[in-house]
Amino acid sequence: MTNPFDAEDGEFLVLVDDEGRHSLWPSFSAVPAGWTAVFGPDPRALCLEYVRANWTDMRPRGLAARMDAGR
Repeated sequence: MTNPFDAEDGEFLVLVDDEGRHSLWPSFSAVPAGWTAVFGPDPRALCLEYVRANWTDMRPRGLAARMDAGR
C-alpha cells in the first residue's frame, strides 16, 4: 500500500496551525486538533501550489516575531 501522503492521484487538504505552519493532509482523514483546513479538497499538485504561494516564511510565527523584534 502506498503512503496516503505521497499519493499523486489523491485528494488533499492544506492545513495550517496557530504558528502558521502548513501541512498537506489526505482529505479522507480527520483534521487533527490544532489545525485548520485552509484549502481543498483538491488534487495534490494544486495543494502543493497553494503551499508554495502562501507559506513563504518557514519560521513558526512565534519565532519570527521574536527574531524580527530583535532587529
